[in-house]
Amino acid sequence: MELKPGKIALIGSGETSASGGKTFETVLRTLRASPKIAVLETPAGFELNSPQVAGKVGEYLAKRLQNFHPQIEVIPARKRGTEFSPDNPVILRPFFDADLIFFGPGSPTYTVRQLENSLAWEWIWARHLLGAALVVASAATIALGSLALPVYEIFKVGEDPHWKPGLHFFEPYGLNLVIIPHWNNNQGGDEVDTSHCFIGKPRFDLLMEHLPPHARVIGIDEHTSLIMDFQSREATVQGRSNVHVLGAHEEYTFENGEKFSLEILGNLQIPSSIETILSPTIWTQALAFQNTVTSPENAPSTIPREITTLVEEREKARLARNWEKADSLRKQILEMGYVIRDTPHGPEILPA
Repeated sequence: MELKPGKIALIGSGETSASGGKTFETVLRTLRASPKIAVLETPAGFELNSPQVAGKVGEYLAKRLQNFHPQIEVIPARKRGTEFSPDNPVILRPFFDADLIFFGPGSPTYTVRQLENSLAWEWIWARHLLGAALVVASAATIALGSLALPVYEIFKVGEDPHWKPGLHFFEPYGLNLVIIPHWNNNQGGDEVDTSHCFIGKPRFDLLMEHLPPHARVIGIDEHTSLIMDFQSREATVQGRSNVHVLGAHEEYTFENGEKFSLEILGNLQIPSSIETILSPTIWTQALAFQNTVTSPENAPSTIPREITTLVEEREKARLARNWEKADSLRKQILEMGYVIRDTPHGPEILPA
């Protein structure tokens, strides 16, 4: 089938400010009514208050976007190897039919470690390729790139300027990108240079010397967004300030309201297949959910909510190694006309 990737909005800062709200509104106008929004907690998962960090975003969106009647769920995928893992299919359920996925503040390098090759990452890709929008802010924008800026390690710990591997999100599009939010930050005032995502221009200039030849840096100013549309092959700047594109031998600055071709960022291509991006199993499941959402003739086959609730309870029982309860729930589900098939990617629900 032809892939129709959704829009990607990169927010330099202020996702819960007036400028960020405008970006969400711009993206939502291109989606269906009463959109489903999934807020991913992962970037701040190392913080003791990560539920509050993601929860505040959800509360802001519910209020700011109330005219769109969104259905908002927070996904508490905090850390691998725990109940709240980005590999736990039970807590990832809101991804399956999400129209918009948001993730933002936290640590770029922690985000990469937790999402790389995870089930959550595959579902993000699956939904994106089927048209769901991704709105990404602050630390998460850094993590998307081919290289990630270790902000805390340089700015707080004092490590020498260096790059870390990123999530390589844009490489299937033929683009080798490095994303830097907070580009024009001036929290340090006249005393210390906090531009270029807090590390300052002198240190960032050192990092530029170690970029691959074909890499492009996208610098996004405070309270500014870049909305990328891969179907139209163009990007739009929105917000208070500018977006900067830097290569080995050129530099561009685009102001609020300006559009530019994504070809500026490299040899743009639209993925023609999913084989190198995500597993066939996840893609098959994603297509099944997509068909249920978009095809009226498939509506009668929608799995009842009481069944999915029982399946979620069974998964929690299995995680707790309460096999007796899990088996009892399986039998209850069978009596209601459905069979559970356990797979490495989570339970499949089939008519009995």
